[in-house]
Amino acid sequence: MSMMRRVLLLFVVLAGTLATALATAGAQGNAAGDKLVFVVRHAEKASATDPDPSLSEAGKVRAVKLAMALQQARITDILVTPRKRTSETAAPLATSAALTMHVVPFGASTPEHAAAVAAAVRAAKGGAVLVVGHSNTVNAIIAALGGPKLPELCDAEYANLFIVRIPTVGAPSLVRAQYGAADPADAGNCAAATMK
Repeated sequence: MSMMRRVLLLFVVLAGTLATALATAGAQGNAAGDKLVFVVRHAEKASATDPDPSLSEAGKVRAVKLAMALQQARITDILVTPRKRTSETAAPLATSAALTMHVVPFGASTPEHAAAVAAAVRAAKGGAVLVVGHSNTVNAIIAALGGPKLPELCDAEYANLFIVRIPTVGAPSLVRAQYGAADPADAGNCAAATMK
C-alpha cells in the first residue's frame, strides 16, 4: 500500500472516529441550555526551549485540521491562554467562523486557571465552546467542568479532542476522540508533564 494511500486511510479512520464522537455527544441530547465543550491541547510547537513558541509547520497543519473537524460543531465561543501557541491553534477556526478568541489568564495555580476557564465556559452565551489549553491544564479543565479526573497529557500528545457535554439537568459526560495526524504509538507513556 502506497504511503499516500495509508495517509488517506488514516485520515478517513480519524475523521470517522471524530464523527462518531460528535454524534455520540449530540445523541446524548443537546437541549436548550446544554453546552458542548471541545477541549484540546495546543498543536505542536516550533521550539522546546522558547517560553512562548509559535506553532511548528506540523502544528499549523493540525490547527487547520481542528478547524475542519469542528466546522459543523457550531462553535460560538473560543477560550485560549495568554500563550501564542493556543491562539495560533484556534486561529483557523476563529477566522472561518468569524469569532473572537477570549484569553483566560493563568492565575496563581493550575486549579485556579481551570476554575476560571470553567466559569468562562458557563458564562458563554452559546452552546458550543472550544477551549485550547496545555498538557498540564487540559485534565484540570475537564475536571473543573464536572468531567472525570484524567492524567496530564504527555509532551508528545497532540491529537486528543475531549468533548464535555454539560447538561442543564444531570451530570456532565465526556467523549474522547482524536483529530489530525495520529500521535506516535508511545506518546502517552510519560512519567510527568509540565506546561508544554
